[in-house]
Amino acid sequence: MAVHNEIKVIEAKMESLLSLDYPADQITFFIGSDCSNDGTNEVLSSLANKHSNIQLTVFNERQGKPNLINKLVQTAKAQRDQKVIYLLTDASVMLEKKCLKQLVRHYKNPEIFLVDANMQSLGLEKGGISKSEGTYIQSEVRIKDMESRLWGKMIGPFGGCYTIRSNFYSPVPKNFLVDDFYITMKGYEKGGKAINELNAICYEHVGFSAQEEYKRKARISAGNFQNMFTFWKLWFPPLNNLGFAFFSHKILRWLGPFFIIFALISLTIINLNATTLMYRLLLLGLLGWLFIIPLLDRILDYFNLTIRPVKNIAYFNSMNWALLAGFFNYINGINNNVWEPPKRG
Repeated sequence: MAVHNEIKVIEAKMESLLSLDYPADQITFFIGSDCSNDGTNEVLSSLANKHSNIQLTVFNERQGKPNLINKLVQTAKAQRDQKVIYLLTDASVMLEKKCLKQLVRHYKNPEIFLVDANMQSLGLEKGGISKSEGTYIQSEVRIKDMESRLWGKMIGPFGGCYTIRSNFYSPVPKNFLVDDFYITMKGYEKGGKAINELNAICYEHVGFSAQEEYKRKARISAGNFQNMFTFWKLWFPPLNNLGFAFFSHKILRWLGPFFIIFALISLTIINLNATTLMYRLLLLGLLGWLFIIPLLDRILDYFNLTIRPVKNIAYFNSMNWALLAGFFNYINGINNNVWEPPKRG
């Protein structure tokens, strides 16, 4: 686990981990603090003094989560050179007591290299985007579960809580942003299977602020395009199980903003050269979807009012603009993968 200034959640997180229904002598906690300065280090140091299976490494220069996890894995391998299971988790994610048992039971199957937990959303408030974000997350859980059942080819875990065989862990490049997706695709290149386990339940507060979530998704989007071009051979052509799942679940969504721009330009050109009422209505409808509804949502927010369909459409638009921003960030080049924990409820 990599942490950076997680004082608001770190005590609850460690209680969640130490309370897991799993033999304590079979778990070692490798925790890296990425230049925390808010009291996180003191909490973890105190716990490490009380529990011999907690190993804390404090880094005095920012590393970025993937780089830090790479170093923790090196430490773990040096101590346990035999094949083991890694649980990778975020400080903001709380695990139910039986979560780990539900995850590791699948490793009786030698084909499986990764098992993802079932992420449940907390903090679903009436205002803000939390309910829209929660709906999106639950739809992702359903899709990943179906991919698991059909093909054993779940397209990427929720990075906040998943397990992987140690011999399938691939070090993440220093400038890669979405480490969990990279690790999964590397596992597929080795011929393994990755699945979701609905009974391995964990919880995380979803984002409430549209601005905060936009920044987070723009950053993730840049990492998505990194993975899209790095692993293009896994999805093109999308004629096998993995290729179809990758292309239909991820690629089409990541290209969503370009489809919207193409539709807007096409309808504009058509309306300049035709007077058909249908095309005018389509263009007006698309303009209303993209600009009028988000403006209406802002006005409703000002008066502390929420109309759920309006909020969902505004959220959908924001996600696509974040994808577009992430694409340009990717084109401009990504030099590091240092992150800031998102502000959550």
